[in-house]
Amino acid sequence: MRYVIIGAGAVGGTIGVRLGEAGRDVTLVARGAHLAAIRAHGLALDTPDGGYLGRLPAVGDPASADSGIADLLLTPDTVLVLTVKSQDTEAALHGWADLPVRGGGTAAERLPLLTAQNGVANERAAARIFERVYPVCVWMPATHLEPGRVVASGHPYSGMLHLGAFPHGSDDLAHEVSADLTAARLLAPVRDDVMRWKYGKLLRNLGNGVQALFGSVDAGASDGGASDRRRTESGKDRVGRVAELLSAVVAEGEAVLEAAGIGYTSRPEEAAERGDRVESAPVAGQPRQGSSTWQSLARNAGSVETDYLNGEIVLLGRLHGVPTPANAAVQRAMRRTVRERIPAGEFPIAELADRQSPP
Repeated sequence: MRYVIIGAGAVGGTIGVRLGEAGRDVTLVARGAHLAAIRAHGLALDTPDGGYLGRLPAVGDPASADSGIADLLLTPDTVLVLTVKSQDTEAALHGWADLPVRGGGTAAERLPLLTAQNGVANERAAARIFERVYPVCVWMPATHLEPGRVVASGHPYSGMLHLGAFPHGSDDLAHEVSADLTAARLLAPVRDDVMRWKYGKLLRNLGNGVQALFGSVDAGASDGGASDRRRTESGKDRVGRVAELLSAVVAEGEAVLEAAGIGYTSRPEEAAERGDRVESAPVAGQPRQGSSTWQSLARNAGSVETDYLNGEIVLLGRLHGVPTPANAAVQRAMRRTVRERIPAGEFPIAELADRQSPP
């Protein structure tokens, strides 16, 4: 099979280079300076075991003038792997859906689409357009902060990617993709209940926004000297507030899923599945810096995925009559952070705590 990785960032870049190292046919899709760097020098993948350079063909978004899409021949054995952030899903789906496939038909009609993304809204969006959708639950400690480079901290495997068919079940293609990913040093269990795994991961991702807003703090830390408006927050008080907020967003998430009758994996189940096979290890002596949401702020990407993580809980809460003030507060704070370009980790937690109830 041939793989087209739509979004060669932290997750997509790791999957793409790993598949390339395993001898699979891979094309990367990127944009801007990242695309230019990949075309000029390849995609560097730094891991705890050393560095790899994926000299893989790269194209841009179908809508961009210099995309190179005209040179990309989609064949019936092509697998599309969607790894963009959830806020970019709709644009990517519409950009790729109507591209022709050799022998007739379009990508949406003929090609399988894997959604290797955080959140649980991408599969429904994709299934409105693509005939065959395969959810992927991504457990992969990876970072993308500079053009042409991705850091994959997972060890001894770079990540675990549960996959199956949407809305449930599995088929031969899921098992074929799993075999390719396994050959590429990525654990890839096939699960008939893959969406249950994705809902469990959604709960774990509710802390992404919290970490992006306030950074990683420990009990002995001060406010880090980030700005004068945070000088009055003592280290101990700040740590306690962040811990309370983290507990609150997860508790709301669990309450919402229970009210909606949606199954999800538990922390012990997830830990037993991963074991010690995907541990986050230092790369070149440096630990992983932050979540995917933190990375978006650090890169000044101009958007974040919070509306599809904490916002998913808020939506379900409204549908099922469950209050979700903590998740809504994180949503509002993150929108302000992006709008006002507040640096990652520097949002004043006192302001957010005061707004954890509906106005």
